[in-house]
Amino acid sequence: MSARRLAVVSAGLSQPSSTRLLADRLAAATASQLRAGGHDVQVDTIELRDHAHAVTDHLLTGFPVGELRDAVQAVIGADGLIAVTPVFTASYSGLFKLFFDVLDADALAGKPVLIAATGGSERHSLVLDHALRPMFSYLHSIVAPTGVYAASSDWGPAHSDAAGGSRLAQRIERAGAELAELVSSRPSVGPVDAFDDPTPFADLLAGR
Repeated sequence: MSARRLAVVSAGLSQPSSTRLLADRLAAATASQLRAGGHDVQVDTIELRDHAHAVTDHLLTGFPVGELRDAVQAVIGADGLIAVTPVFTASYSGLFKLFFDVLDADALAGKPVLIAATGGSERHSLVLDHALRPMFSYLHSIVAPTGVYAASSDWGPAHSDAAGGSRLAQRIERAGAELAELVSSRPSVGPVDAFDDPTPFADLLAGR
């Protein structure tokens, strides 16, 4: 069996959060498809709320420390990424954007990414195509065709089809299958140390 690593980034602020719940379900769907294809799967889940102060420090100093460094390594070294944010003011959360701002410009180039978001109302679902997809396209990621948006009402029985299945669950399974296919079709990234070749301190001082 070949090994595949998934990194799951959840920007939910509460505990528990619907953002983390959606992230876990997407990870489970993707991992299930990968295992069915004969892969061993490792899933690294990153709760951004645990790294909020460290992310801000990194923006100011240019150096990630402690657990944030491990989180960055997990994302860069993953074969596929699941990125889930709550919707704030019709877009991704500030913490979500800050985390991806601290990554090197080419860190996600060519990496398969599944985008997802949660919000209180269905009217925010366009955040997937108006905010998340453009951001990851700018980072040169390979974004899975199906994004998943979950409003508060999607977690209840009212959003089921005639056969009694949840439309959200169907979309999660489809998105997970798409990400698994993208991950399976590419060579494994393998262990990556993003800090083997750090920027010289003089260059940081010079703003280069």
